[in-house]
Amino acid sequence: MTASHPPLRSFGRIKSRSIKPRQAALMDTLLPAIRPPDGAFDPRGLKDGATEAWLEIGFGGGEHMAAQAARRPDVLIIGAEPFQNGVASALRHLDEQQLDNVRIHDGDVRELIARMPDASLDRAFILFPDPWPKARHNKRRLIQDETVGELARLLRPGAALRFASDWADYVDWTLERVLKDGRFGWPAEQVADWRDPPADHITTRYEEKRLGDCAPVFLDFVRL
Repeated sequence: MTASHPPLRSFGRIKSRSIKPRQAALMDTLLPAIRPPDGAFDPRGLKDGATEAWLEIGFGGGEHMAAQAARRPDVLIIGAEPFQNGVASALRHLDEQQLDNVRIHDGDVRELIARMPDASLDRAFILFPDPWPKARHNKRRLIQDETVGELARLLRPGAALRFASDWADYVDWTLERVLKDGRFGWPAEQVADWRDPPADHITTRYEEKRLGDCAPVFLDFVRL
């Protein structure tokens, strides 16, 4: 009998510095109120009147997620982030802007998406995920065949998937695996289509640090 093993973690630290008192209070009060429910659920049912459901995987400090939610109050956005300091920061953004169309999963996104039904998402973002640049660590990258397959299952036909990275190898890795799945198209026609930030992109503090080995690249895929 083969022993079962938990999936490899695709993220690094869970927590770094101490969380500020105000944010810690939001972790105790706001976070429990906006977590997705346990068990199977349809994201469109998490907010009355929501016209679409979006997912952001690894939202960092939450700036992008909060800005998108403010722009589109008719959209329910689920954010997944295991890094507790990032969750605390996102909660501050939501509280300050009084945004009620965001739900937060403070853990591994793979556990979350396994509970969601087919074709239940209208858009997904994966922005500057941990690149795991050493070859021996590539297996820890979020973008794997299994993850792409789950995203293809969750995204309805015509839905958008945006991946961004400033690590050239991870861009190539992602392009290869997403297109290999066969259920996504990549309509880019010229260099500007992946080199220029998309019109609706919100630049975050992490992106501005330019920690990678190339200028940011934006891959906008479409679910076929």
